[in-house]
Amino acid sequence: GLSAASAQQGATGKSFVEEFDRLDTSFWYVSDGWNNGAHQNCTWSKEQVRAEGGRLTLGFEAAKAGGRDYACGEIQTRARFGYGTYEVRMRAGTGSGLNSAFFTYIGPTDKKPHDEIDFEVLGKNTDRVQLNQYISGKGGNEKLVPVAGGADAGFNDYAFIWEEDRIRYFVNGEPVHEVTDRTKIPSNAQKIFLSFWGSDTFKDWMGSFSYSGPTAMEVERIAFTAQGEDCQFPQSVLCALD
Repeated sequence: GLSAASAQQGATGKSFVEEFDRLDTSFWYVSDGWNNGAHQNCTWSKEQVRAEGGRLTLGFEAAKAGGRDYACGEIQTRARFGYGTYEVRMRAGTGSGLNSAFFTYIGPTDKKPHDEIDFEVLGKNTDRVQLNQYISGKGGNEKLVPVAGGADAGFNDYAFIWEEDRIRYFVNGEPVHEVTDRTKIPSNAQKIFLSFWGSDTFKDWMGSFSYSGPTAMEVERIAFTAQGEDCQFPQSVLCALD
């Protein structure tokens, strides 16, 4: 196999802690004016993205845009990141058919295989979060983990530590899942995404979509700590592991 160094070729992203006092568009790219395919019933809109006072809000609401009846919000890093610790503190949006997601991704638009590592809260059941990885477009590694009190009721911490030979997932500081099968661990450097979107076709997975008014996913902090570096903030899972 590839050595860690060559597998992470193109990883330009350095350690960071983002508290969202404002949105730095030299660091974050705001998705605007398109959607990810027929399965998505909303168009990404910069109007649905707000960062102020220590909170990022990604909205979902009825708005005619890009051939869709709804508008939704997403941001993604411009840089690509490699092995290390990825952490978010967020409150999921409420509503069946909606998906509040924190994930890393790279794919064909970047002339790379589709690699991905996910935390997704499906609005049909906010008492749990779904974990998953894709390696060269192959998924099927879903695992559902309980979120005490409900992922949309308050802020919860989600983290994963990605290494060449394992991925560890954490919810509110507790280890909830570990992957050590190398065939199920992505190797390509990826961008980091926060997105809130809906579907009226993925009923089995995301639940039946029904709109009951504007809703939002909120994020208080997102951070990346490169492999081998010390924890950067007191609440980091890395501080507890040291």
